[in-house]
Amino acid sequence: MKITRLSDVRPRPRRVAVGTFDGVHAGHREVIAGADTVLTFEPHPTSVVQPGAAPRLLTDLRRKAELIAALGVQELVVIGFDREFADRSAQRFVDEILVGALGATHVAIGENFRFGSRAGGDADMLRADARFETRIVELLEVDGEIVSSSHIRGLVLGGAVEYAGRLLGAPFTVAGEVVHGDERGRELGYPTANLVPDAAYVTPGHGVYAAHARRLEAGADGPVHAAAVSIGVRPTFVTGRGELIEAYLLDFDADLYGQTLELAFRKRLRGEKRFESVDALIDQMALDVQAARAICA
Repeated sequence: MKITRLSDVRPRPRRVAVGTFDGVHAGHREVIAGADTVLTFEPHPTSVVQPGAAPRLLTDLRRKAELIAALGVQELVVIGFDREFADRSAQRFVDEILVGALGATHVAIGENFRFGSRAGGDADMLRADARFETRIVELLEVDGEIVSSSHIRGLVLGGAVEYAGRLLGAPFTVAGEVVHGDERGRELGYPTANLVPDAAYVTPGHGVYAAHARRLEAGADGPVHAAAVSIGVRPTFVTGRGELIEAYLLDFDADLYGQTLELAFRKRLRGEKRFESVDALIDQMALDVQAARAICA
């Protein structure tokens, strides 16, 4: 899939899906279906329009592009969203972006999508424009709940990564640089790759999870390893450190420091707890690894 900044785009007949698409969840996928081009925004518009209300995101642009590419889309067009763009009227967005820059013949949006200054543009405005055909996708409901990025964020924060993955249509992932920790895991016989959570993105609630791990530097076809992942503050030890993501990769022994590790969460195994002894912790870690192996096999 080609990734194009708006300033570099050339007009051609396009079937365009428009949205922020954080998470590229099942509802987003309904909007994107049939499009050859996806138009999205970076950073998230709320971070510019209402910085104090900006949500912690499910996906960065790299992951969003990866998920969209897997849907068979030919081109991802990225708008650099800033204050100047936020002040652009809805009519200018249609005239200059959808028609002028992209040459859209078909436009698809979710029914609650708004655009332009003060959210002045909506589905009715697009539907009334005869220069392209408009498809409005109703909000998707699963198990009596609307599928939305905010709902999925709540699920992930609560540790319900398995159900969140179902709504996303792909496992929820976290990626980050492997950093040095206290090497406590190595002393216990379970050396971990440590990631510091990025405050701009959602991190699963404290607990232990089964996940698949891969080095992004190895590319899409690189090896994937089962992992037992602990997220929290290590209450059995007094470390003085903040929240940390610690991933023990099964059947793996290599230096990962400085590399980017992506963790695809499969299932929550248990909550975080303080153990009365180090031996009790080691016994539980053995059970966690056994469970992670069974789930990720």
